[in-house]
Amino acid sequence: MTDRFRLTIGQLNATVGDLPGNAAKAREAWATAKEAGADMLALPEMFITGYQTQDLVLKPAFTEQAMAAIQEVGAACADGPAIGIGGPWRDGDKLYNAYWIFKDGKLVARVLKHHLPFKQLFDELRLFDSGPISGPYPVGAARIGSPICEDSWYPDVAETLAETGAEILIVPNGSPYHREKLDLRMGHMVGRVVETGLPLVYVNLVGGQDDQLYDGASFVLNPGGRKVVQLPAFEEVIAHVDFTRGEDGWRAEPGELAPQPDAWEQDYHAMMLGLREYLCKSGFSRMVLGLSGGIDSALVATIATDAIGPENVRCVMLPSEYTSQASLDDAADCAGRLGTRLDTVRIDAARDAVEGALAHLMEGTSPDTTEENIQSRLRGVMLMALSNKFGEMLLTTGNKSEVAVGYATIYGDMAGGYNPIKDLYKTRVFETCRWRNANHRPWMKGPEGEVIPPQIISKPPSAELRPDQKDEDSLPPYEVLDAILEGLVEKDLALKDLVEQGFDAETVRHVEKLLYISEWKRYQAAPGPRISTRAFWLDRRYPLVNRWRDEL
Repeated sequence: MTDRFRLTIGQLNATVGDLPGNAAKAREAWATAKEAGADMLALPEMFITGYQTQDLVLKPAFTEQAMAAIQEVGAACADGPAIGIGGPWRDGDKLYNAYWIFKDGKLVARVLKHHLPFKQLFDELRLFDSGPISGPYPVGAARIGSPICEDSWYPDVAETLAETGAEILIVPNGSPYHREKLDLRMGHMVGRVVETGLPLVYVNLVGGQDDQLYDGASFVLNPGGRKVVQLPAFEEVIAHVDFTRGEDGWRAEPGELAPQPDAWEQDYHAMMLGLREYLCKSGFSRMVLGLSGGIDSALVATIATDAIGPENVRCVMLPSEYTSQASLDDAADCAGRLGTRLDTVRIDAARDAVEGALAHLMEGTSPDTTEENIQSRLRGVMLMALSNKFGEMLLTTGNKSEVAVGYATIYGDMAGGYNPIKDLYKTRVFETCRWRNANHRPWMKGPEGEVIPPQIISKPPSAELRPDQKDEDSLPPYEVLDAILEGLVEKDLALKDLVEQGFDAETVRHVEKLLYISEWKRYQAAPGPRISTRAFWLDRRYPLVNRWRDEL
């Protein structure tokens, strides 16, 4: 008789700190697994606490309550499948990232994470102690090995598990999104399968947490590296996978092979989901933003509409005499296409009042960016007032190019609680708008079609803080600027490397100077979803005071 093993994958969305809510989700998923006749439910890494907890996990009261919540879940999930659930474990003065396995209401195994990530956005080496490599544990007819997330990116843990009798690898993960991450994960997991000859189940968290996204996209590989199950990205899914054991060991039966989105759709879905999750998990249900008639605010308005629906988005036009009629018309056109509310608040009188109040101190000086920034800051004041009065989260709309070189006003257009395009360069803003105009998905709550007016995409960008102002008056063309920033930020290239690529030396020096002197602004900027491998602050952390400059 052929042995069979049914596994239920819980690709679910946990909320950091919501111990009762996460526990309830675990119990509901277990009930679904029981109804399906599963032998085991596998949940992601640190599911009971949500991920990443940062220093919250160092608070003894929180850790104790999290461990108690795990024990309660385990005890409640009796008379049915085993359950594997991630959470902390404190043993004396040691704190571990652990995977707890319960069967018949009792703890039968506890796996400890061995490799603790500390690069890019991770800080686990500071939070947890490294556990020894754990052995396999029996569930039904199978012996399971569970490398926890980072443990599966190196050969030693999986190889030790195979050598000590593991027959199936179930890998619980809190693996954050960045562009093209699926291919990177797949390469590492295929390596583990080829090395061990064992099937592998990759169980990933889904959802947003602050400026991080977890894209799910869990999958199952059979020996040889053949993918037989692929779950959707960015969606909560409970899926059942059947394994049969033959002469060659356990093999997963083919199941759902959900198509994976391309890079443009991945990024858009990540930005939309990051915004939706931050809003909902923070307790907001409505958003407000300044809609200038420019491309950045048009894209943010579209993302917001797709996240929570047009009826929950307020757009505000805040014109002065420098605002062109074309911008007024474009903002109205965009709001009309999206179906959002559009209010108008003029800033002329408020600006005149502020300049009048300061006139005796600024007498004898010439107008400069000071007066321009007063306009921007007044817009921030008015938008924050609306946010406060109506309980609407204010969105800020600066793209990564502007954030990089400080082409934004602190306490002005940088004011806000979240920035969905913070990690998107300006050239990608243009292309993302074109992608959204041409594509609509079921997870979008906004309307189909050309929601961003073509004239917004095609016109030269301008802050409109003085007559006939254009971004290129102050910055290189965005194609040049973004290429230089790609080298400096994403690749850490030296100035000489960029000059060798054909960029003007003075332009490169100027961009590097702007990048470094704007660090203090980024330190105070609103959070936004990480979609690259070099997001500001999460991945790239620089001193605010820094006198070093590269030399040519």
